[in-house]
Amino acid sequence: MLVDTYGRTATDLRVSLTDRCNLRCTYCMPEEGLSWLAKPDLLTDDEIVRLVGIAVTSLGIEEVRFTGGEPLLRPGLVGIVERVAALAPRPQISLTTNGIGLKRTATALQAAGLDRVNVSLDTLRPDVFKTLTRRDRHHDVLDGLRAAHDAGLTPVKVNAVLMPGLNADEAPDLLAWAVEQGYELRFIEQMPLDAQHGWKREGMVTADDILTSLRTRFALTPEGEASRGSAPAERWLVDGGPHRVGVIGSVTRPFCAACDRTRLTADGQIRTCLFAREETDLRAALRADAPDEEIARRWREAMWGKKAGAGLDDPTFVQPDRPMSSIGG
Repeated sequence: MLVDTYGRTATDLRVSLTDRCNLRCTYCMPEEGLSWLAKPDLLTDDEIVRLVGIAVTSLGIEEVRFTGGEPLLRPGLVGIVERVAALAPRPQISLTTNGIGLKRTATALQAAGLDRVNVSLDTLRPDVFKTLTRRDRHHDVLDGLRAAHDAGLTPVKVNAVLMPGLNADEAPDLLAWAVEQGYELRFIEQMPLDAQHGWKREGMVTADDILTSLRTRFALTPEGEASRGSAPAERWLVDGGPHRVGVIGSVTRPFCAACDRTRLTADGQIRTCLFAREETDLRAALRADAPDEEIARRWREAMWGKKAGAGLDDPTFVQPDRPMSSIGG
């Protein structure tokens, strides 16, 4: 098992398949993009499947989430999902995506074994979407969401980040739309993981701000800690249910004490936390023909050293060098 010194056990593996993305969201990367990882630095499909296999069969991983960058840009994605779904025991398999490519891939991914998707959509207004992402692809995301729903990749979850001066007023409209469409909406506080290092705590839209805005139109009933478990989102029943809304307050309401995640970057590094500044290189071990037992040992050792928390409230907090697109969401 992947246990740390604080008694937490990692059962959820986040796997970044690429650092590339076809959007340029202002809270993630600059308009010109980034210096992408070179192809030889990326894990191959076989290497990804081998590492996931070790995690699932030897280290107690029960859920695998594929992320990016934008994971739908990975040419071998369907094959990777199919091979991971064939593992025994079979993990739950999900995908975090911007949704642009889902219209053409949702059916194939579901047939390969994908269980569900999280799709990022921050606004219902096409003009605001274009400002936020620097791309005119709002309709593609909406089409992708519908395709995922129709393919049975449910519950379809929608992730939204609210930014002051852009879409901070949209919380009630987004929730009304999600309820109408049958999606589960989750608001995520903006985190200090932008490539530009321009994040500022002052003025950010907080979890409390979001809840205050939602309550102007909806009655929210908290589900409570028992139903939350290790999930990052605090969840509320909307107008008595059955619809739910979640809020992930990574900055102002951290949930580090219950964290059950381990992260594998697209270039084969283990990260114990989104905000970690240390990594453990598994790619080098793979390419040096290390046996599975040695790779598992290195993984356990990395997780044993996991810190108590992300330290966002510490005055000495330093943002990690890697941006979100390079870490994996």
